[in-house]
Amino acid sequence: MTDHNIDFSMVLASAVHDMKNSLGMLLNTVDELRIEHESTLAGSDKFNMLQYEAERMHNDLVQLLGIYRLGENNLSAHIDEHFLPDFLSDHMARHMPLLDGLGIEYVIEADEINGFFDDDLLTGVLNNTINNAIRYTENKIRLTAREEKGYLVIGVEDDGKGYPESMQHTGTLSFKSLDFKSGSTSLGLFFASSVAKLHREGEKTGSIKLRNGGRFGGGVFEIWLP
Repeated sequence: MTDHNIDFSMVLASAVHDMKNSLGMLLNTVDELRIEHESTLAGSDKFNMLQYEAERMHNDLVQLLGIYRLGENNLSAHIDEHFLPDFLSDHMARHMPLLDGLGIEYVIEADEINGFFDDDLLTGVLNNTINNAIRYTENKIRLTAREEKGYLVIGVEDDGKGYPESMQHTGTLSFKSLDFKSGSTSLGLFFASSVAKLHREGEKTGSIKLRNGGRFGGGVFEIWLP
């Protein structure tokens, strides 16, 4: 007798996890191909698009798994100490082949400070934010880290047209704010906001800020962690 009491969300989560791992292997292969055939692939628009879209899908799947775990009350922050210049350099290195291929300039300006946060969760946030900056920038991206008002502030800036007024805000997003009809769900921002909220110290809670300006006059994404 067939059991029809299937937890479909669990099935989807399992499938998403497998797809995420497969895309991770694909991205590693793409990196290896770029190195092996640098002279022919470095400036290839098609190859750069392949890598960008694969990275974007991988980020989306990471976020979906995180949001699933959040819904199951199974997502928590495991706080460790990290040296910010090294942390940001490691994450920029992941994107350097694509940035170089697209001719995008990049700079890291991080104060020599330590921060306390969940490495894996922040990795998901940063990868998605850098990937978005690659999509909207003209040709410059900047990563920053500083302390302000008792918070660690990690920022990603670009020299694109910036965020539309409707997206500029300070604080946190709720799941109800996602608009699945418009085709622009802000899923990445919801994930980033959720990750920020998982970081708490006393009465302080993490949040994200979206604005325009910065050094390049484009979009500025910041995650504030206590």
